[in-house]
Amino acid sequence: MTKDAAILYVEDNISSRILVRRILEAEGYTVIEAGDAKQAFAILEEASPSLILMDINIPDIDGYTLTTQLKNLPKLKNVPIIALTANVMKGDRERTLDAGCDGYIQKPIDVDSLPKQIAQYLREAKS
Repeated sequence: MTKDAAILYVEDNISSRILVRRILEAEGYTVIEAGDAKQAFAILEEASPSLILMDINIPDIDGYTLTTQLKNLPKLKNVPIIALTANVMKGDRERTLDAGCDGYIQKPIDVDSLPKQIAQYLREAKS
C-alpha cells in the first residue's frame, strides 16, 4: 500500500492533532488538519484525502453529523471515514458505524498500532 496517502484529521484538540500527525508523517503519510466542520469543508474544496480520521466530539457539528454530511458528497463516497474517539461506552462504536463511519479507533491512541490500522483501512478501501 502506498504510504503517500493524504489523511484529513478532523480534531479540535491540538495535542491530539500533533500526536497523530507525528505518528503518521513518520510513516510517510501526509496529514491535513481541521479543527472543526467548517475547516473540514473548506479543506475538502481543494483536497481529496484518501482517508478521513474523525473525532466525534468537535465543536458546532458533532462528528456523527459531519460524517453523515461528508458521506453524502459524491467525491467522498468511497473515502473511508474512521472515528478516532474517546467515546468508548457501550453503544458508541455502533453509533459511529450507524453514522457512516467505516471504522472505529478508540483513544488513547496506541502509537504502535495506529499506523497499522490506517494502512489496513486504506488497503480495504482499495479492494
